[in-house]
Amino acid sequence: MLPFNYLVVDDSPQDQLLAQEAFEHLCPECVLTCAGSGREALALLQDRDFQVDVVLLDLNMPGMSGFELLREMKRDPRLIRIPVVILSTSSAQQDISEAYTLHASSYLVKSSSFAEFLSQIEKFLDYWQSSRTVNHVG
Repeated sequence: MLPFNYLVVDDSPQDQLLAQEAFEHLCPECVLTCAGSGREALALLQDRDFQVDVVLLDLNMPGMSGFELLREMKRDPRLIRIPVVILSTSSAQQDISEAYTLHASSYLVKSSSFAEFLSQIEKFLDYWQSSRTVNHVG
């Protein structure tokens, strides 16, 4: 079976590192790519050679926000079917509602402790790998 390809979009180098550590611990066979901005992620996603199964997206980023990236992805016929999971520190009902209005697949509020964050990522991985819906861009 092909390894799963994940894209983490987060402007925080510390949060990117936490995600990398979690994935290395829980799914060493997974391919994890990190993008530090919405624009960087959009450029990657629009590259026909870039393959991704699921995007983990932070909302609050300078330049192109997570909402703006999600909106752009859902407008693009090549990107519309890629599942996008919001991973944000925001638990504001307005943010959650807007994410689902823009067709996010799910919304996770980042845990403040690494052990709980690891548990969140483990559940996330279990769900997406058990569903194994291949949504390669191409």
